[in-house]
Amino acid sequence: MGACLAVVVLLPVLLAVAMLVRLSSSGPVLLRQKRVGKNGSFFQMYKFRTMFADSDPAIHEAYCRDLIGGVAQPINGAFKLSDDSRIMPIGRVLRRFSLDELPQVFNVLRSDMSLVGPRPPLPYEAALYDERAQLRLLVPPGMTGLWQISGRDTLTFRQMVEMDLTYISSWSFWLDLSIMLRTPFAVISTRGAH
Repeated sequence: MGACLAVVVLLPVLLAVAMLVRLSSSGPVLLRQKRVGKNGSFFQMYKFRTMFADSDPAIHEAYCRDLIGGVAQPINGAFKLSDDSRIMPIGRVLRRFSLDELPQVFNVLRSDMSLVGPRPPLPYEAALYDERAQLRLLVPPGMTGLWQISGRDTLTFRQMVEMDLTYISSWSFWLDLSIMLRTPFAVISTRGAH
């Protein structure tokens, strides 16, 4: 029900962002990206494209190895490739305000994702998980979660894992509601977004 309401409310924003992406560079408006969901199942996650078409993922894979291995250094105060030359100018704005994530509401409608939960990893990220990090995959992934409202990219991979496990162990309807109500403020403040 929440996802259906979100589609209705967000429709003008979805259409406006789609037009901006279409006008900014050649390539598809939507990115369909293979992600790992509940219990290690795969699904196609939808995002607005923020990178130039046919960008090489090797630089991101290398950074993920360092991040998950605990040796990555923050870039401009964030554990993310914020200076990535593959990102389009409009893509930087979309990422900063998490507008690129909005099409995931359709993943919620398809039951691939939930409104709240751990972020779904890419397959090459999940392949590097240790036993504790694998526990993130016990529940459906979400569009938002404890990590997103608590600092996002300023947190280490280990901190993200611990937040996700705290969420899983203490889940309640009221916790989900609290996270959803705090998400717009986290997005507007752009705290931890790069």
